[in-house]
Amino acid sequence: QLGEFVEMLLKMNSKDKMVDFLEGVLTPKEMLELPHRLEIVKMLKRGISHHDVAGKLGVGIATVTRGSREIQRGKFQYI
Repeated sequence: QLGEFVEMLLKMNSKDKMVDFLEGVLTPKEMLELPHRLEIVKMLKRGISHHDVAGKLGVGIATVTRGSREIQRGKFQYI
């Protein structure tokens, strides 16, 4: 199922189509969380501490730690 979802994302050839699709499958809360998660990863990769990331973005330390753990597992190499 995840593969099919990813294939659908790859077929989106415009920002508007991608946003329309994501708004259809994600809740408004999830739509707000996605940019935060991306920013968490970017900040951690710049060497900003977990505590500072959580404070600046208003997210829980567990959310930041999860992002850090995924970086340690080799995810987000393209970011």
